[in-house]
Formats: sequence, C-alpha cells, structure tokens
Amino acid sequence: MDVVSAPPPPRHTNPLARIAHDLRRERAATVPFPPGETRPSLTRTLRFAREPLPILLDLYERYGPVFSLRIFHGQAVWALGPEANHHILVANAANFSWREGYYGDLMPLLGDGMLTIDGEFHRRSRKVMLPAFSKQKIDLARQVMAEEVSAAVDRLRDGMTFDLYAWTRRLALRVAMRALLGLDPDRAYSRTDPARDFEQALSFWSKDYVVQMLRGPGTPWRKLMRARDRLDALIEDELRRRRERGEHGDDLLGVMLDVQAAQEDVGLRLTDKDIRDEVMTLMFAGHDTTTSTVAFLFHELGRHPELVEDQSFDLSLALDETLRLYPPAWIGPRRSIEPCEIAGVPVPGGVPVNYSSWASHRLPDVWEEPEEFRPERFAPENRARLPKGAYVPFGGGSRTCLGMRFGQAEITVIATALLERFRLDPVPGYELRTRQMPTIGPRDGLPVTVRAASPAPGLDARAAARA
Repeated sequence: MDVVSAPPPPRHTNPLARIAHDLRRERAATVPFPPGETRPSLTRTLRFAREPLPILLDLYERYGPVFSLRIFHGQAVWALGPEANHHILVANAANFSWREGYYGDLMPLLGDGMLTIDGEFHRRSRKVMLPAFSKQKIDLARQVMAEEVSAAVDRLRDGMTFDLYAWTRRLALRVAMRALLGLDPDRAYSRTDPARDFEQALSFWSKDYVVQMLRGPGTPWRKLMRARDRLDALIEDELRRRRERGEHGDDLLGVMLDVQAAQEDVGLRLTDKDIRDEVMTLMFAGHDTTTSTVAFLFHELGRHPELVEDQSFDLSLALDETLRLYPPAWIGPRRSIEPCEIAGVPVPGGVPVNYSSWASHRLPDVWEEPEEFRPERFAPENRARLPKGAYVPFGGGSRTCLGMRFGQAEITVIATALLERFRLDPVPGYELRTRQMPTIGPRDGLPVTVRAASPAPGLDARAAARA
C-alpha cells in the first residue's frame, strides 16, 4: 500500500522565537550573503512597510538582480528579474521551502493550507484538489458567478458613489463560498460578516512590524484572533451540518471529506484541522486576489477611458496588464535549503530568499516604459517575445496558483457585467496608495461614481471564453 502522507508538525507563532530562529540561521550561513543594505535600520524598515517597491527597484539598479536587504531584525536575499524568477519557481524550486519562508507568518490565520505546505503532503493535496478546478467545474462555477454578479450589479444606480474595492470583496467572497465550498452566504451573513472578518484579519499584516509583535487586549493580534474564531465557527458549522445530513457534497469541501474518509486509498491523511486550513486558505485566496485585481483594473481604465472606447479594446489584454502592474501576490517568500547560485550570485542555505513579481514586472531593462498601462504588451506577438520568467503573476512551475483560471473567469464576469452597463468614473482628488496585507491592494479603497452607459464599443466577448 502507498505510504499515507501526513501534514507537517505545528509551527510556533511566537514572534520572539521567530526572531531568535532567524538570527541563528543567519549566523550559521556558510556562504556570504550577496551585497546590499545589510545594516539594521528602523527608517528603512518603516519605509519598506509602507512603500517596498521603490526600495527594491533602487537596490536592483545598484546591486543587480540578487541582493541582500535587512528589514527589522532579519536579513533576506531578494532575487528579481526573469532569470531569478525562473530559478526559484522552476529550475531549482525543490531547494526553496514555502513553509519556512515568510508565508509562515500567515499561519495564525490560514494554518497549514496549500500556501504553507511543502513536499509530498503538498503534492498529494494538490492532486486531490486539482479536479475541482477543471474546465468543467469552472464552467459550472460561472453560473454561480453570473447569479451573484448580476444581483450585485443590479443594485448599482446612476450617479451613486461607492467603494469598488469593498463592493468586490463582498461579492467575490460570496462567489468563493458558494462555488468552491458550497457554503450558503446568506446563512453565513445571518451570524457574522465574513467579508468584514477577513478584512479585519488581513489588516494585521498591514501594521508596522513592532505592532505585529504585541499581544493582549486591544492589539491587532487579538483582533486577528477574534476574526479568525468567527470564520472558524462558520467552517465548523458547515462540517457538522454535512455530517449530520450524511452527504459530503460534490464541491471542494465534499472532496476533502471524501478523502478524509478514504485516506488509505488516496495516500493522504486529513484531520478536521487540515480541512479547516484548506477551506480557510481557499476562502482567502478565492476572494482576496479577485478583489484587488478588479479594483486595480478599473482604476487604470478610469485613468485611460480612451482604451475602453476603442473598438479594438480587449478585456483579456487589459487584465494581463493589470496583473503585471499590480500582481496580488506581490512577493514570493521562500527559505533556501542548500547553498546555491541565482543568476550567478552565491546564496547561503537556510536563509530567507524572496522573489517579487511586483518589482520584476516593473524593471526598465525588461519592460519598455514599465510604469505605463499598455495592454497591447500582451498581444500574442508581443507576449511571445517576453523572456522566460519575466511575467509571473501566478507564480510558476509545480506551484502555479491552483485557482488561476477560476480567478480569471470571475474577474472577467465581473468586469464584463460592469462595462456592459456602466462607466465607473474616478472620484476627483483620489490618489492611489497601495498596501501589502499580505496581498497588494488599494490602501484607501477605490471610490468611483457610477454613470449609466452603453456597452463599451470594443468590449471583447472572446475574453470570457479565454479566461
């Protein structure tokens, strides 16, 4: 019989223990760190928490694609650009741990879900879940998407001003709850507000590093724990309901319950905690990335209304360009296992190694006028000329985002429904500021004013088919 793969042991979340662990691993490195900004600096730490992109681009220009950067206590290696991305994501992916990188910081909320597990347990878990993201399943999910989007768009009125970012968060979470997990959003919202709970939980990672270390009443940590407990209660209630009913269901949650019941046949040992961790991860990933991408897409279309008015407008190209400028998973934190070379630069083993799609997508030696919103970059003839590893909004290799096509389909359904009926005008005086919590999003939401309009003349109906 095949060996049953079990989840990894629990990981400590004590911040002081984490600091001590990082410093020990740094001192134990047998290969020197690459050059960079290696001295402790509170000013740099605070700047990075608010605006990491300018710092990363400056260090790339000064030191090349691989450099060191100390933030707060910890020194990490950063690797930017096509060659570095391909090395970490594909060519030498087995040498980089996810769970021991800074994705581990998400474990107080997500636990050991697909974002934070490695090795054989990850491989088997992904294999089990992959059928839930097949083309057939996504086509079925489109029906749910269409229902929820239609209901949400019908509530918009000409002249009203609303926060598109908050509106999309509630909408995308309802879609994720129904389409991925078979949860009844109306039943859930009668007890709590999952969108608010996620917003409160994720806001913990937008705080300064020192503030994140605080514990006790009134702290961001305590608010995170309360939000997590409310979300846990929803999941536990659904597990109990299905078991009492005696039917697991044919959605992703049902698949995991089937696996739990037949663990020896599939070689995967799942506890209720493992199921909870996967559900929480999918609820997070299934709505947060869609939320930010829709907001950034309409921010750019609001700044460039001439694009939508053009007969050649192609929504799929605009979406690709939005993901270039604002990839939701802006950082790919790992920890090296053995010493290696990235782009010809020696890198120690056992230390944090990060790639950043956000920074890599804005390198002037890779992208012409990288700050400009130019969807034509992704026309087939232009896309074919991109270097391998240049464009990585969904990661790459064996850990390419499992829900990539689900997310693309959902964003396309939302954007098409809005563009067919409305124009969303930017609110005068609004200036975009980004935050990383942990996915990139607009710090102040995205206020827009609704204007009734005919369908965009160049709205490319083929976008939905390609999503």
